[in-house]
Amino acid sequence: MAGSWSMKGYMKGAALLTISALIVKILGAIYRVPFQNLVGDEGFYIYQQVYPFISIFVAWTASGFAVAISKLLADADTLETMQQREFRRLQIMKIAFFYLVVLSVSCFIILYSGAGALARVMGDEQLAPLMRTGSFVVLCMPILAVLKGSFQAKGRMEPVAYAQIVEQAIRVSIILVGSWLVMKYSGSLYGAGQVATAATAIGEFVGVVLLLFVFKRMALFPQRQQTGEKLRVWPVVKELTLYSLSVSMSGLVLLCFQMIDSFTVYTTLLENGFTETVAKETKGIYDRGQPLVQLGAVIAGSLALAIVPLVAVMCKKTTGRNADSFIQLTYRAAVLFGWAASFGLVLVMPYVNVMLFKTDSLTSVLSIFVLQIVPLSITLTFTAMLQGFGKLKVPAVILVIGFMLKLIGNVTLVPVLDVLGAAFASNIGLFFIALSLMYYLKRVRPMKLAPASYYQKLFLASLNMMLAVYGWSFILEQLLSLPARLEAAIIGGSAVAIGAAVFITTVAKTKVLADKEWFLLPFGRKMAQYQLWLNRKK
Repeated sequence: MAGSWSMKGYMKGAALLTISALIVKILGAIYRVPFQNLVGDEGFYIYQQVYPFISIFVAWTASGFAVAISKLLADADTLETMQQREFRRLQIMKIAFFYLVVLSVSCFIILYSGAGALARVMGDEQLAPLMRTGSFVVLCMPILAVLKGSFQAKGRMEPVAYAQIVEQAIRVSIILVGSWLVMKYSGSLYGAGQVATAATAIGEFVGVVLLLFVFKRMALFPQRQQTGEKLRVWPVVKELTLYSLSVSMSGLVLLCFQMIDSFTVYTTLLENGFTETVAKETKGIYDRGQPLVQLGAVIAGSLALAIVPLVAVMCKKTTGRNADSFIQLTYRAAVLFGWAASFGLVLVMPYVNVMLFKTDSLTSVLSIFVLQIVPLSITLTFTAMLQGFGKLKVPAVILVIGFMLKLIGNVTLVPVLDVLGAAFASNIGLFFIALSLMYYLKRVRPMKLAPASYYQKLFLASLNMMLAVYGWSFILEQLLSLPARLEAAIIGGSAVAIGAAVFITTVAKTKVLADKEWFLLPFGRKMAQYQLWLNRKK
């Protein structure tokens, strides 16, 4: 009974962590829209140039290292006595903390002292103060990663979930309120960008204080008086580094692609004859695609968090239902929602662009840009599934090759096609990663991911959605004569709702996924009920 109770508590905590991760991702994507409205395309360019440098380290340490630390701490439970376990946990936490201190201080020094050099390489020396401000965020990471890892190792997911939401809520609030104040009283775009980068450090600091308070109240510190066999430092450091990188690699894909864009797009536009202002605005308009892609990939991220633990458990079973059916379901759901989000955005992009960002600039570029959602959805779920199989090295190599393809694509295509070349380069890199991961997974676990009928039904749903969106938009365009942004909001908003309803209804009517499969997906119960009602015998 105790074992089942602890598993029930763990699953409840894991579900809460999944929901909190979704909230954090949605907040992280949505705030960029009002922020862009406050600072304009040039201000958005300023923030997006610096954002990946800060966020890469945050994602690696607070996410990847937290998982790696929790794994090593959980492994200590295999020791025979409580004294041995406590002593092992204390050693792991000490090694992890001091290693992260060295790592974070080194990164801080590089970012702070090298801010000027990095800004010059990016072609905009005014970015240096923002880099220095943002560099302080890395100093919070050692204690944050150790605390999160300790909670997760004990199955205490609630404090981590609440801390994530508080961190993001404070960060987003400071970004929006601070940017509004700066723009109102000084009008400095770089000042607004500096406030936005400072907000990340403040949010992380609050998260540390909150977790430390709960950690002490729960008395999770290992007992210091225990003695036992001392751990060698290097094997622990090596495992922490490799495992944390493998775990966080898929989450770093977009950030690394954004960093490549930061170094190459603006400088290449200047070389192509753009003035500084026009080049900054063009890069800022191109960056409008980032929040759209992040929102589109939210469902794939939730699938990875929710289904992958099932895959890991099923892989160890020798009898009964194995992992194959869960892998197939994850793939079909990721493609279904990823394609629906990307194709749907392409259909309504002219209206969404004006509705969210005031102008219809570079709509064709953004339409190409959001196609990233499909391979990104596959990448997020497949890397997580391969982790469940214990396959870490090959996916990491595939992701590195994808980054190289993105870099080569930017260097060769941006001089010819401007920001359209950068969008194509991202798609080339991500589609390579997704297809390679699919091929590798089939080598690890030979199976057919989806039957031909699945793609036929998906095509039918897409066709119906396209006809509904274009038909409805055409009718409203003839009837309405309103200010551009209001008209775009009415047409775009209603077209999104109608298109989504038609797509979902077609998917349910043709049973793209089986009734029982919907119940395994996050928030899939309502869809299962709708599908059963739609296909009921009359």
